[in-house]
Formats: sequence, C-alpha cells, structure tokens
Amino acid sequence: MDCQYAIITVMKRERLSALGSNLKAERVRKGYSQLELAELIDIHPNTLGKIESGKQSPSALIVYDIAKALDVPFEDLFKNID
Repeated sequence: MDCQYAIITVMKRERLSALGSNLKAERVRKGYSQLELAELIDIHPNTLGKIESGKQSPSALIVYDIAKALDVPFEDLFKNID
C-alpha cells in the first residue's frame, strides 16, 4: 500500500508541475507579471506563484479564471498532462 501511495503522490506532483508550467508559459506569452495576473483574478500573488511552481493545487474555478483572463481555452492549460 505504501508503494502505491508513493507512486500516486509522484504522479500528482508531476501533473501539478505540468499544469503550473502551462499556466506560467501562457502568462509570460501574454506579457503579464504574476502580480498583474493575480490582481486580475483576485488571488494573492504568492498563491499564483505556488500554483505555477506545482506546490499548490488550484481549484477548477481558479484555472477557469486564469484561462479567461489570459484569453486561452481552458483545456489548453491542461496540455501535456497525462
């Protein structure tokens, strides 16, 4: 059981990291700083930083707000996540 838990935990971290990388890439591509985007979607800049670094799991609503603020399709933020 411990081995399965460890594998699931690693997989979750990898997915969060990939999501965070996608979010950051789109933010940078659109020319926003973390502070600017955080203000647009009404979250603390530290929260956005943790999401982008894969250290915090965002809610679906936050991902939706990010996609809307960046004017990208919601599903594009989940590309390359297995």
